[in-house]
Amino acid sequence: MMGRTSLAAAALLVVAACAALPARTTANKISINWKPNTNYTDWVKQHSPFYKDDWLVFYYTAGQADVVLVDETGYNKCDASNAIYNYSKGRNFAFQLNETKTYYFICSYGYCFGGMRLAIKTEKLPPPSAPPSASHKSAAVAAAFARSHAGVIYAAVAVLAALLRMV
Repeated sequence: MMGRTSLAAAALLVVAACAALPARTTANKISINWKPNTNYTDWVKQHSPFYKDDWLVFYYTAGQADVVLVDETGYNKCDASNAIYNYSKGRNFAFQLNETKTYYFICSYGYCFGGMRLAIKTEKLPPPSAPPSASHKSAAVAAAFARSHAGVIYAAVAVLAALLRMV
């Protein structure tokens, strides 16, 4: 059995390990259920912000949809005739947002006019926050830590809860 002193040491070790982790440094993978009768303007609002190097993964029904990268004019007119890229094989397509700009995607199967089009504006990852003032430093540090390490904190709490059950 683990004593209270050992449990406290384990808890401090978990917190120290979490604190050593960097904030977000890897790209996100964002799944899109690419189908007709979906409001992709609302979808973008719910999933923003999008950052350079994120991946969009389109899932669609083979033979009933495609993913076409177009310019702004093609997007506004639902016109794929000057497509930058067209993908229609398989049932999914992964696309990396490798530049800081606005990307425009449409479906050329006629569903674009019903809303099956997507405009994604990518941003650079924001720089780390400036150090907070001394009076608010501990609260600001805790809040920033919680935002950038939520998954690890959740796992650490689960480990600590399991350890407590062992005591």
